[in-house]
Amino acid sequence: MIRLSLTGLTIAAAIAVSGFSGAHAEGESCSPIGGVAIPNFFAEGEGNPIIISAALTGSVQNAAGKITAQRETPTGLEMDMEHYFGRDDGGAFQTKDLGILTAVPGKPGRFMIEITYHIQDGTSRGTMKGAKGSFNSYGLVDLRDPNNLQGLVRYSGEICH
Repeated sequence: MIRLSLTGLTIAAAIAVSGFSGAHAEGESCSPIGGVAIPNFFAEGEGNPIIISAALTGSVQNAAGKITAQRETPTGLEMDMEHYFGRDDGGAFQTKDLGILTAVPGKPGRFMIEITYHIQDGTSRGTMKGAKGSFNSYGLVDLRDPNNLQGLVRYSGEICH
């Protein structure tokens, strides 16, 4: 179940990009972002990262990612992740993230997912050049069928330049 949960979290994480928060230093320009993500997960085999690919609506149109580490918790799983986000206007940025999967009581194989994304310095480009801050996402993932993992994630927040 841990390997399956890791896959689900990875999928959901790639999909979800929610709530940017960062300090507004003088001279910074901040703008809201938000939308919905629907991820796809690709297991590369035992010992390899689970790859995430997602189509997004809203401020960001695509995302890819991977789970780099996972830990069991008393309520589910905790995962270290990386994501790569892109926009139709050529803007892009990379994040390092923490994903938390919490089991839904009475619903085996289903989890609430929350991800905190941290934009990495020097990784933004194009129309997103200079982007900084962090944001969150939340949603649900269904990990009951390893051949048909499903998820839906809402992201929202603010990015500063």
